[in-house]
Amino acid sequence: MHAWEAIQKTLDHIEANLAETIEIDELAKVAALSPFYYQRLFTRLVKSSVREYIKLRRLAVAATYLQEQQRRIIDVALEVGFNNPISFSRSFKEVYGISPSHYQKQLLPLQNFDKPDLSLSHIVVEEGEPLISEGVVLAIQQKTMDQPRVFNGIVGYYPFKYGKMLGERTGVDPVEKIWQDFFHACANHPFLRAETLIGVSYPGEAPAGHSSYFVGAESVTGRYEKDMSHLTSWTLPARDYVVCSFETTKAQMIVGMGKAMRYTRFWLKKHGLIADGFFPELYRQSQAEIMIVELWIPFKTRENFQGGKTNDEL
Repeated sequence: MHAWEAIQKTLDHIEANLAETIEIDELAKVAALSPFYYQRLFTRLVKSSVREYIKLRRLAVAATYLQEQQRRIIDVALEVGFNNPISFSRSFKEVYGISPSHYQKQLLPLQNFDKPDLSLSHIVVEEGEPLISEGVVLAIQQKTMDQPRVFNGIVGYYPFKYGKMLGERTGVDPVEKIWQDFFHACANHPFLRAETLIGVSYPGEAPAGHSSYFVGAESVTGRYEKDMSHLTSWTLPARDYVVCSFETTKAQMIVGMGKAMRYTRFWLKKHGLIADGFFPELYRQSQAEIMIVELWIPFKTRENFQGGKTNDEL
């Protein structure tokens, strides 16, 4: 068993026992490691201490329970393993920036610390071959876009913290607000029936500590131009890309996106490549309730690449 597989076993154990008291000695036994080495290895691979991770996962599950507005906060706190509602409310506000009662009333979109699949940072599949990660099927391959694609929409900004990817950040989701603003600005506009929508993160003119984020629908030449003067255009350039795709429901989209981002980062690194400046997400409706999501990542050669070795390998 690889070291990461031992840690993954404990992640599964934690997820199945969030409502119970979970001791580090117990987890170390599951991993067949000493408590000292287990905690060091866990922090290295999960990018969180064991105690902090357990708290974040409990809060993420609690957030889903709070969406049922008839549930009492005290009951939710006890269901996810907190000893009392006071410590639960304090932890919830520290992590998300809002109280559980405020969240339950407003149901603002949240970013959660998702349960990681460590295989996404340790297993490389061939181009086009599927990689299954807890119900999400990822496929990755290089593609060339021969002609640029133009999208019309709006630009917003969100706080950016280097090194924290989707599924590793917590708080109210600022990107979802930009999507909501886009749909509000384009309500009832026929061009929203375009086959492809895009969300793309890029530096742009964002203030310090922030990233620009464009949301738009693909433009159709000769149609609707006179009705889109209030929108901004953004062009997806013709060039080579690494494309990671998956199918998902809306409810599972954020989790799937986090997995796709983590695996794409790992795949690029193993092939001596690095993302080059902007990060497009393309969305197409496949069938009722099912969306096809594609990350089109521009890339360049990574400096000092040494035969596929990464610092994360054990």
